[in-house]
Formats: sequence, structure tokens, C-alpha cells
Amino acid sequence: MSRAEAGTSAKLADEKGQSVRTSNILAARAVADTVRTSLGPKGMDKMIQDPKGEVVITNDGATILEKMKLFHPTAKMMVELSKAQDVEAGDGTTSVVVIAGALLEAAEKLLKKGIHPQTITEAFLQAAEKAEEILDSVAVPVDLSNREQLIQAASTSLNSKVVAQQSDFLSPLAVDAVLKVIDPKTATNVNLEDIRLVKKLGASVDETEMVDGLVLTQKIARAAGGPTRIKDAKIGLIQFCLSAPKTDMESNVQVRDYTQMDRLLREERSILAKMVKQIAKTGCNVLLVQKSILRDATTDLSLDFCAKAKIMVVRDIERDDIEFISKIIGVEPCATIESFTAEKLGVSSLVWEENLGSDLGSIIRMTGLTGSTYSQTGAGGCVSVLVRGSNQLLLDETERSIHDALCVVRSLVKKKALIPGGGAPEMEVSWRLSEWARSLGGINAVCIEHFAESLELVPYTLAENAGMQSVEIVTKLRAAHVKGEKFAGINVKKCCISDMVEMKVVQPLLVSISSIKMATETVRMILKIDDVVMCR
Repeated sequence: MSRAEAGTSAKLADEKGQSVRTSNILAARAVADTVRTSLGPKGMDKMIQDPKGEVVITNDGATILEKMKLFHPTAKMMVELSKAQDVEAGDGTTSVVVIAGALLEAAEKLLKKGIHPQTITEAFLQAAEKAEEILDSVAVPVDLSNREQLIQAASTSLNSKVVAQQSDFLSPLAVDAVLKVIDPKTATNVNLEDIRLVKKLGASVDETEMVDGLVLTQKIARAAGGPTRIKDAKIGLIQFCLSAPKTDMESNVQVRDYTQMDRLLREERSILAKMVKQIAKTGCNVLLVQKSILRDATTDLSLDFCAKAKIMVVRDIERDDIEFISKIIGVEPCATIESFTAEKLGVSSLVWEENLGSDLGSIIRMTGLTGSTYSQTGAGGCVSVLVRGSNQLLLDETERSIHDALCVVRSLVKKKALIPGGGAPEMEVSWRLSEWARSLGGINAVCIEHFAESLELVPYTLAENAGMQSVEIVTKLRAAHVKGEKFAGINVKKCCISDMVEMKVVQPLLVSISSIKMATETVRMILKIDDVVMCR
């Protein structure tokens, strides 16, 4: 191959790499622009309709992207980015996608100037590390025993949701729920599976409550007229069926006369009677039965025996809930009747069914749970939160909002520091990075300046979504930060620049750090792709 041919093939490969990069950046930016309008307290909501006609109304970035049907592989990377932020920090799922979109726009400008993608990715990595240092210097330390500070952070998260009007009521609820399951002095993380959100349609969001004990939305089996309220309950949890056994294989039993039929029924009665007798012998008077797919978990006959033995039966306990229920009550699930013994029972001072209204059904409450695995060790416990809403859309959105608020408090437990909200951290990082870039010189400085400039898109979008003069407001904000007002941010209520810490608009440090780091990692990955190979 001559030198000219080699040069031509290299040029073609380079051109192909450029077109692949351009199409990848375009796809990712299209996704970022979709969720950009739902950023901040004045952000718009999205109505998402699935093929079955079910509707979801939300402005949670992770939920919007998860529901979208995307085919471009790079667009799917943005969805994964949002999911990763949701897992790591729980909040800032929209911001992380908006920042990634802004960084890709900056990278595109740099590529057009002829800068090599590797140079850009290295400079972006340097800038992200410097940004983390800057954010650390702005942060205010948090004491987990200071409930007020935690409530401020949870409230800021809820202010951008559909349930913003109820943020004063829901944020203390989220904080108290987290503080109940951890020991504030030693905790470094929160297991959110210890906080169970139970949704029940009806009533207003204001009637959402934290329950000291357990709430179940299942109904008590009333077919045989068993008890519906039990004091000093001993609770058993079974994973086997209270019904006559079936043959292992698909086979038919032919019954030819009444004597055989009578014998069959008698045998069934004696099997069920033995099972119920053994359960009653342990002292169990509340029986939770796991949902069964293969056959009936209970039959009318077994329910009748339970009613006579004064045992309350709750059917259809979901498989996913078994672990939480066994943790909170201190009960051990039993897979066979032989393993069902008195030691495996949980204790509750009162179990009763609460009727919520004629159309709304009922819930089962259990209070005074002393046998919890946590209450014995003294390392926190489990909590149920009963979430109410007047319609299904609002109920689902309230659950998502409370989950986000819980994640914010978890972020503060992980990294005990707060930073101002309202676009203040992004503007501070942007200004300080630009200053730092000037002292570096070379191509790296150009890349870092573009990185710094792109972070200004967050305050710009906040102002734009609030209907303010975005260019004017961002210019004022930059001027305030240059003067040294590091807590200055955009006050969307009064359409001006205010001190965010005074306004009590704060967010966890972890949310901002992880969003800048993750957005940078994703952008670096996209820039390093120079070809898409299809496999059959």
C-alpha cells in the first residue's frame, strides 16, 4: 500500500469516526433536551402514556426516561446515567442528564475546532476532579442530630414535585422515618428497604402518616366469620398452603360411588383439621399466608377450622414483602407445617382491621411489635409509611416524591454535608474552574473553560423554566459569585438573586458531586466511541 492510499484510508476512518460521534452526541442531547423543561421547582410535568393506555404524570427525570421507548444505543446510555444517579443519590436525576447534555454540546464545539477526543476526555476528567474540590470547599457540615437541617434538604427536594404544597408536611415525615431506622451517631448508610411505603387510594395527601408498627393492605379472610381484632397477638407467617395436597403430576382420580367420595372428603377434612390443630397448639392467633400460584392458599374448609380455633387469617402476602414483615414483626417464615413452632412466632399487642370507607376497603394495622429483630439489638428498626392520595396518578407521584425525599436524607447520612441549591454550586464551580483554567494554559485550558461554561446551563434552565429573563439573571448570578458571594443562587419565587442558605434552599453535597462525576464519565465514554458495529 502506497503512502497516499494509507493517508486516504486513515482520512476516511477519521471521517467515519466524526460522523458516528456527531450522531451519538445528537441522540444524547435530544434526550437531555426532553427532560430539561422539567428541571427545578418551576419545571413542567410530563404526561406519559403507555401502549395499554395507562397514564403517568411526573417530573422525576429517572421515571420519565425509564418510561420512554428509546432505540439509539447512546440515548439508552442517558437512561442508564439517570438510573445510576437514582441509585447513588436518589435525587438530581434530571440535573445529571441536563449537565451531560451541556457537556456534550461543549465537546461538539471543541471537536469542530479540531481538538482530538482523547485530549477533551482527559481535560474533562481533570475538570471534574477540580469541581469536586470546589464543592467540598463550599459545603456546610451537617449534624444528623440537627433535625431542622435535614428537613430543609428534604423540603428542597419536594419543592420541585407535584406535591410541593405538602412539602412542609411530608419532609419531616421522611426525616423521622429515616432517623427511626438508623442510629444517628454511628450510621454511614440507610437501607431504604427498612422503610415500607404502603399506598392506599382515598383521602388527601395530608392524611399520609408514619405508622408505629405494620400496615397491610390485604383483607382479613372473613368467609367463615373469623375474628377481626385480636389483643396480645401471636403472629405466624407460613409459606405453605392450607389446602388438601394435589398430585405431583397431572393425573385424574376417578370416583365411582358415594362411599369413595365420602372417604375422599373425610380424608381432606382430617388433613386440614390436623394442620389447623398444629398451628393452634403453638398459641398462634394471627396467621399470615403467602400468596400461592399453583393452588389455593386456603380453602373454605380450612378457613372454617381457623375461625373455630379463633385464628385470624390474612391471605395473599406478597413474596417481596416476606423479608420486611419477618424483620419488623420478628417472625420467622415457615415453609412446612412440621417447622411451624412457637419460637418462630412474632408478638404484637394489638392487630385490627380498620375500615376506611365503603368504597375504599380496609387496612390491617399491627401495633406494639416487641419482637422486631432490630428492637432487640437497639440499632434502629423498621417503619411503615401509609401513603394516601385522592386519585391513582397523585398517589403514585406522592410515593415517588417521598422516596426521593428519603433518598436525600440517605445522601446526608452517607456524606454529612450540605450545599446551597438554586444553581449556586454550578455557578461557583463554573467561575472557579474558569479562573483555574486561565492559570493552566495550553489546549487543556480551552477544554476546561468549555466544561466550566457548560455548567452554567443549570442556572440558565432554572431561570428559563421559571419564566425569568435567563441571560440577565445568569449574568447577575455570575457577578455575585465573582464578588465572593458563594451561596448566591436564583430565587424563583421572587425572580431575583438571593442567599440560598438564608432562604433554606439546600441540597446534599453527594447529589451535586455524583451528578458532575457521573455526567463526565458518560460524556467521556460517548466521546471515545468512533464506530458502531452491528452484529446479526
